[in-house]
Amino acid sequence: MTKRITIMLDEDLFKKLRILQSKKIVQTEKSVSFSKIINYTLRKGLK
Repeated sequence: MTKRITIMLDEDLFKKLRILQSKKIVQTEKSVSFSKIINYTLRKGLK
């Protein structure tokens, strides 16, 4: 189940997440949503 939330990101974090998103798109040659990148990064960091 997913929940819709609103968060405020610092500009530097936003840019880093967008770069990560673009790398994943190039690697997979598929669309990767910004939400998926945020979830991936949070899961990785909370291990």
